[in-house]
Amino acid sequence: MARVVRCSLIQARNEEAPEKPLSAIKQAMVEKHVGLIRQAAKAGAQIICLQEIFYGPYFCAEQSTRWYDSTEPVPDGPTVKLMQTLAKELGVALVVPVYEVENEGVYYNTAAVIDSEGRYLGKYRKTHIPHVAPGFWEKFYFRPGNLGYPVFDLGFCKIGVYICYDRHFPEGARALGLNGAEIVFNPSATVAGLSEYLWKLEQPAHAAANGYFIGAINRVGTEAPWNIGEFYGQSYFCDPRGQIFAQASRDKDEVLTADLDLDRIAEVRRTWQFFRDRRPEMYGDLVKP
Repeated sequence: MARVVRCSLIQARNEEAPEKPLSAIKQAMVEKHVGLIRQAAKAGAQIICLQEIFYGPYFCAEQSTRWYDSTEPVPDGPTVKLMQTLAKELGVALVVPVYEVENEGVYYNTAAVIDSEGRYLGKYRKTHIPHVAPGFWEKFYFRPGNLGYPVFDLGFCKIGVYICYDRHFPEGARALGLNGAEIVFNPSATVAGLSEYLWKLEQPAHAAANGYFIGAINRVGTEAPWNIGEFYGQSYFCDPRGQIFAQASRDKDEVLTADLDLDRIAEVRRTWQFFRDRRPEMYGDLVKP
């Protein structure tokens, strides 16, 4: 019997003007995503992943200390606690990106992983922090992640998380595969003029090189007053052969749901023995400063 897992990716536009109080922005976006999570659960999703910085605009387009007030501890902050309750109620696993404060002055771009019984399993912190092009000033806000590449066992499958800019680096994608990930989720916030030509190139390559599924999420819309570009949506699922088999729209709020047949992982890896044929003793130069 095939081992099939139904997953949902949620892409959505920001609903509130950034000049509004942060509490109002956060509340509106959390409520919106709770509704979308319920929609995904109704469609039978077992795992649901939200987009990067889901509870507000992509504020990294500016450098302003006010956005530090939207941080919260993980897992003891209100967003993760709410999502734990929701996960238990609906019987779904959740991947929840959160702007994390570890202690005053130490902040991370983080994703919490919650199982279908509402238990917090752990977190991934974005490893690679961009400071590229006008409008992507993440080094102003986030420290580089320091937790490595954990894989979370949901009981029925094992998942990993890579966040946005991480997807440009094949090293972490390989580490997730070696650590046992069967599905890798990449919540993102990326605009057309900067990275669209890479959107359907890099992550299918990671999927094929490592023989796992990828769920890639991008937000939609344009966000004033920064107007750094169009968040072009097109969230998708990619199989272990690097083939995109389900894709969301470019410009609409959407819950993309698909069935992932995890037996295909073994099938592909029996054909392409990329892990067996590695030569790690030859790769020392890759980790030299």
